[in-house]
Amino acid sequence: MQTKIIGTTLPVLEVGLEQGDKIVAEPGEFSWMTPNVQLNTTPMAAGAKGILGVLGRAVSGGGIFMTEYTATGGNGVIAFAAKVPGSIMQVDVQPGHGYMIHRHGFLCATEGVELTIGWQRSLGAGIFGGDGFILQRLAGTCNAWVELGGEIVTYDLGAGESILAHPGHIGMFQESVTFDITMMRGIANAIFGADGLFIAKLTGPGKVWLQTLTLPNLAQALSSYMGRAEAVQTTQAGIAGGVASAVLKNMFGGS
Repeated sequence: MQTKIIGTTLPVLEVGLEQGDKIVAEPGEFSWMTPNVQLNTTPMAAGAKGILGVLGRAVSGGGIFMTEYTATGGNGVIAFAAKVPGSIMQVDVQPGHGYMIHRHGFLCATEGVELTIGWQRSLGAGIFGGDGFILQRLAGTCNAWVELGGEIVTYDLGAGESILAHPGHIGMFQESVTFDITMMRGIANAIFGADGLFIAKLTGPGKVWLQTLTLPNLAQALSSYMGRAEAVQTTQAGIAGGVASAVLKNMFGGS
């Protein structure tokens, strides 16, 4: 199997499959492929063990179904494009060395991947974490590709060393890292600040990958332009309708 990541701002992962090679992804995630790549969509993939495993994967941001892509009758090619501006990262997953990734970070993986819900270790994270609480756990024995938004900032935390971050900026971290939710420092900051009451605390040892672009921030930045675009379209439609009405009235002598 040969892989390459093409592009920078909106990259695409292109996978060259040899006979019998298999790639696992969520249904409909591929961008293009050669005709000899066969699809097999099933809930019992990506390490799912029974209905609880399937439902847990769905809650964590993955789908109930997964699709296995296999080359038949010779070599094939399949590609997966990023959905938002950012980066595609390849990670080597081994038993005992898994990763926790944000809910929509899984792009695809080779056979042997185990994609499950990533429950956090503390009650605080469960109650107050929101989207930061429910993560995807990437385990098994495979090569996997993860999509992170914007630029990536990496921290290699030593034992007991911590960093605070908004949950949405946490793209991925090694399983050895402890994740918790803590209160924003200072009563005034917590009550009157716009940063929210709770932030995530990541404690080493292990690596942490932070992403500068989050989907909520992207949606918020685009929302005002989307409303403006709809208003412009409505105005243009109204003007066009008025012009057409006037023309028809003149043609048929209407008043």
